Amino acid sequence: MISKEIKIAFEEYSTLDQLNSSDKDLCLEAVKAMGNSHSPYSKFRVGAALRLQSGKVIYGSNQENVAYPSGLCAERVALFHWGANHPDDPIVSLAVTAHTNEFSLVKPVTPCGSCLQVLAEYEQKQGKAIEVMLYCQNGSIWKTCGVQCFLPFLFFEDRLK
Repeated sequence: MISKEIKIAFEEYSTLDQLNSSDKDLCLEAVKAMGNSHSPYSKFRVGAALRLQSGKVIYGSNQENVAYPSGLCAERVALFHWGANHPDDPIVSLAVTAHTNEFSLVKPVTPCGSCLQVLAEYEQKQGKAIEVMLYCQNGSIWKTCGVQCFLPFLFFEDRLK
C-alpha cells in the first residue's frame, strides 16, 4: 500500500479592500448579477461574474423552477453563456457570491459538484486554469487558482474526446 495526501492552497482576504481593484470589481459584479436571481423556492440568491481575457464581464444568476431539478446554478448559467457566445475569449476569473434573508452567511459559498465539473471542462478546453473568488459579503473572500483546489479527482476520460 502507498499512502498519498492531497493538499489545496487558497488565499483568504478579510475584506474586499484587500483585493486588487480588478478582483474587487469582479466580486461587486457578482453581487450585481445576483440581482437577477430567480429563487422563489429556496430564497437563496447566487450571482456569478466571469471576466474574460478581453475584459468583458459575463453574468450568471441561479434560476430555480418549481419542477425540480429544472433550475440551474449561477456558475453554470455564466459558464454556458460563455461557451455559447464567447468560446474564443478565454475566461480569466470567476467571482461567486450569495445572499439569503433566511439566515446570515458567515463564510463563502462554494460551487456544487456539477458546476465544478463544468468549470473543469472549460479549463481543459481553454488550456489554462480559471481563478475563482468566492465572496461572502459578511465575511471573507477565498481566492484559488483553478478548479483542482475544489475537486482534486476530476472526472476526465481522454478517450471520450
